[in-house]
Order: sequence, then C-alpha cells, then structure tokens
Amino acid sequence: MSSGLLSSTFLFRFAVPCLYRRVAWTERGIQLEPRFQIPSFGELEGKALFADVRAAWNRAGLSFTVRVRGKRQPIWCRDTRIEDSDGLHLWIDTRDVHNVHRAGRFCHRFAFLPSGGGANNRSPVSRLLPINRAKENPKLIENRALAVRSELKLDGYALEAHVSSDALTGFDPDQFGQLGFFYAVIDRELGWQTFSVGPEFPFVEDPSLWGTLQLERPSADVAVDRPR
Repeated sequence: MSSGLLSSTFLFRFAVPCLYRRVAWTERGIQLEPRFQIPSFGELEGKALFADVRAAWNRAGLSFTVRVRGKRQPIWCRDTRIEDSDGLHLWIDTRDVHNVHRAGRFCHRFAFLPSGGGANNRSPVSRLLPINRAKENPKLIENRALAVRSELKLDGYALEAHVSSDALTGFDPDQFGQLGFFYAVIDRELGWQTFSVGPEFPFVEDPSLWGTLQLERPSADVAVDRPR
C-alpha cells in the first residue's frame, strides 16, 4: 500500500482453475506445462514477478512447481528457521471458507525450501507448519505425506512439491471441488511474490484473505484415477 490507500487486490477475492493431471507426482518429481501456471495478482499493482508457480491435482493430492529467476545472491535456507528462509509457502483450506478470520481444522500451512536440510543444509525441506491463532489444527501427518525436489540454478532454483491427500484434512474433491488457497514465494533478496495481497496484510493467519483454487474436472478422454 502507499499514500494510505487500500490495496486494490484487497477489494477482490480471486479464484483460479487448478487443472487435473492423471499423474500428479512420481519418484522423479513432476514437470508441469505452462497451462498449469497460477497467476500472481500482485501484478495488478505493478509488483515485479520473479517466480513461475504452477499447480495440478488428482485424488492423490496436489503438486506444485516453482522456478525462481533473477537472483544474484545465493539462496538462504535453514530448516531451523523456516519462516526466514527462501522458499514456497502454501495455505490450503479444504472447505474454502472465507467468512472467518481464524483458521480451523481444515486449514493448512505448508513450507517447501529448496535447501536447508540435511547434514550440510543442502537437502530440500518440506514441513507442515502451525497457523497462528488457529481455533483448531489439522491432523498430524507423516513425513511421507509431503515430497519435495529441487535444483539450484545460477540465477535461482527450481522446486517441485507434492502435498498428498493424506496431508490434507477433509480433502474430498468429489464433495468439495474448491479449496481456499494462498501462496507466497519468499526470497531474502527479491522480496515476496504472493497470490494476491502482500505481507502488509495478515494472510498468514487469516483465511478471509485467501483466494480459491477450483479443481477442474478431467476431460472425457483422460483416464481418471479412482480411490482403491
């Protein structure tokens, strides 16, 4: 915001499609084509974009890819200081409720860092984080419920992340085809790229500021995965 004026992105709640992909994750990660790209509506306010964010879904869960470009400094990540690290943060509400200001048990926050783990801080990191002031927390998850791969580049990094259905309390795409959604790509050098409003708003804990991810149904010619 500037000059005391309200951010234009605060006046709208944005909804975007999340396309279906029959295979949403493999042991080698995933590559998503440009049609899976998720916009940053901060661009409406002239904010610079430095990350290409893409998303796909199927009944096994949600997958995301991020490509950060334009860095001149090394990335900074520590699994002991996730809030301060470079990486992707996701907020997902499996009930897409926007008339409350405190998270409930269907609200999740995930962090994926391109490095910062392991003995030499070189391994990527995935984590379910608590949401401040939440009325209830989602179920506890096992480590295997999240997956992450990364590749460091000269000007940034490429990251692939998977949130399995086991990590999402209440995930039921047949009954609830919309998810509350927000993302932030955080970078110490380049700043914040977010789905809509910037860090001057408390989106980290307030679901009313999140947008909507619409789970697009597969076309008739795509083989649909079915739960066993």
